[in-house]
Parts: sequence; structure tokens; C-alpha cells
Amino acid sequence: MSPIARPRRFDLVAFDWDGTLFDSTAIIVRSIQEAVRDVGGTVPSDVDAAYVIGMALNQALAHAAPDVPPEKYPDLNLRYRYHYARHQDDLNLFHGVLPLLGALRERGHLLAVATGKSRRGLDEALYSVSLRGVFDGSRTADETAGKPHPLMLHELMGEFDVAPERVLMIGDTTHDLQMARNAGCASLGVSYGAHAPDAFGALGPLYIAQSVADLHDWLAREA
Repeated sequence: MSPIARPRRFDLVAFDWDGTLFDSTAIIVRSIQEAVRDVGGTVPSDVDAAYVIGMALNQALAHAAPDVPPEKYPDLNLRYRYHYARHQDDLNLFHGVLPLLGALRERGHLLAVATGKSRRGLDEALYSVSLRGVFDGSRTADETAGKPHPLMLHELMGEFDVAPERVLMIGDTTHDLQMARNAGCASLGVSYGAHAPDAFGALGPLYIAQSVADLHDWLAREA
């Protein structure tokens, strides 16, 4: 006899992109630092540069470079994009992401991306790793609002008519987990991305995965 299928706990699983699915944290940090140096600001530490990952780009750059005047933000933005583009071909998905996404789709979960990237940046990244069509929906910061504002998740819930308690947000930063809390959704943190997981506990994630394999196992058991 075939085993009885376990009911889904979550209908919609939303992922952050950078540092959660895409191995880009170190290059983003380096690109932020180089951009700030280019416009004459005080170069942020690795920790300070990593903290802003997940925010909308202008918000992130302003936070990482508080001594750079607003009139230089356009130049700062352009220099960041320049340095990031130089390394675009060096980036890839974390090992194990494709099987994880495939298993979720097989179980009938809706999959989405909620990211601080721009629409153009996300589309380019999805194209570069042949993931176009894998996700049912996506939202970017330039289309909605930067994290931790809940608008990305609210719009995805509205698009698919999914209640907050049936949504799981997965991310590597406190911004991701706070966004989930603000939207009334459950969250799960991953410890291998931009933020150290020490601060995750106060935001109530269901679990903190130590690797993509660990994330895959938890989702198979619990999602």
C-alpha cells in the first residue's frame, strides 16, 4: 500500500535570494566596500557591510556609508553595480538548492522569492542559473518596499490567496525574519549567509538551518 501523504503545513514557501539560495554574500560585501572607497567614504567593516544585505540597494548603501552625502548616492549606487557586475559570473547557487526546490515543487508547495535586489538584478540572476519558471512568484524591493517592511509578503499572499499562517519565509538575515514577523508569517533562518544567527532567536524562527542539506531535511519533515 502507498503511504498516506502528509498534509502540507505551508502552502507558500518564500525565499530570500542572496545568502540563502545564491552564494553571493562575500562578493556583495566586497562590492559595497569598493563602492564606498570609490566615492571617498569610510569603508565599512565586513560585518557592517554584511548587515545591510537584504535591504533595498539605496537604503543599504546609505546605511553602510553614513558619511557619504546624499548627493553622492547615485554615484555610490553606480559604483556598487560596477563592482558587483565584475563578479557576476563567479556566483552560483549553493550546493543542494536545486534538489531542495525540486522536492518542494513535487510536494505541491508554491515557491516565491522575496528579495532586496532590484527586478532587473533578480531576473538576471535567475537567468544566469537557469531558474526561470521554477518560482511561482517573486517580489523585489524596487517594486514594493525594502525589508523588513512586509509589503513583499503581503503582495505574494494576495496574489496566491494564501493566509499568513500558511506562509513560510526563509532567509539569512534579521531583515528577512523581521519581515516575516511583520507580515504575520512563520520564518526559518539559515546560518550560512550574511548575518550571524545569534540575533535570530528574538525574532522567533521555527528553526535555524546550518546548511542547505539541513534546510532540505527540515522542510521534508516539517513543511
